[in-house]
Amino acid sequence: MTDTATADPGYVFDNHNENARDQHRFLAAAYDPLTTRRLDGAGVGPGWRCLEVGAGGGGVAHWLARRVAPGGSVVATDVKPDHIAPAEGLRVWRHDVTSDPLPEAEFDLVHSRLVLLHLPERIEVLNRLVHALKPGGVLQLDEFDITYGPSLLMPDTGARELYEEFLSAKIRVMSRAGADPAWGRHAAGAMRRAGLVDVDPQPHVELWDSGSPGVHLIAHHTRHLRDAFVREGMTDGQLARVRGLLADPSFRACSCVVYSVQGRRPE
Repeated sequence: MTDTATADPGYVFDNHNENARDQHRFLAAAYDPLTTRRLDGAGVGPGWRCLEVGAGGGGVAHWLARRVAPGGSVVATDVKPDHIAPAEGLRVWRHDVTSDPLPEAEFDLVHSRLVLLHLPERIEVLNRLVHALKPGGVLQLDEFDITYGPSLLMPDTGARELYEEFLSAKIRVMSRAGADPAWGRHAAGAMRRAGLVDVDPQPHVELWDSGSPGVHLIAHHTRHLRDAFVREGMTDGQLARVRGLLADPSFRACSCVVYSVQGRRPE
């Protein structure tokens, strides 16, 4: 597989941004437990050949590499794979899943988290991932629906309005970049249409307070996506107030929905 630079598909969370390392750290804290619990339930173990698409900081890829030893292997791909540390049993590919080929019928497991929702070509990419599975292999997609995430307790009415404005601006930021903010709710149906069987969608929501890893992640977005938020009409002062609100001990909200969906390629 090529190690030459590929075109940037326009991913809103640029891996070369100075905030990328924190983005990966907050994502791992918030969602690695859910992802690895589902992968564990799929039976990932010694000897499996795995593909991790859009590996980001590499945390899930490293977990997989430990699980498939001895005898297994993991390929971790990313358009900008600079943050993936080497590990035994792990190969890292610089790879654009929208345009670069994948081997056919090669992997026991293909996993991707929060990648397809960002890609206008998500259905074509989904079909490519399905074809990369061996017969009987498992695809797991972990994807957001960020259109859901109501505020529950706020310090005052103004804080509630500010939080809802922030969430609406984030949906616009994502949509303008070609993402589908509600893709998570559609992933299971798309996987079935792509030919997978035993499709099993599991939605996950949680209560968010100021100490929640997911809240730390969205507070980080006020910095990582600052320019995009400003283009959507938010000011630096408003973004600072959002950070203050998210740190307020009285803040309570429902998280967005994460859909962890597994399906199997027919034998």
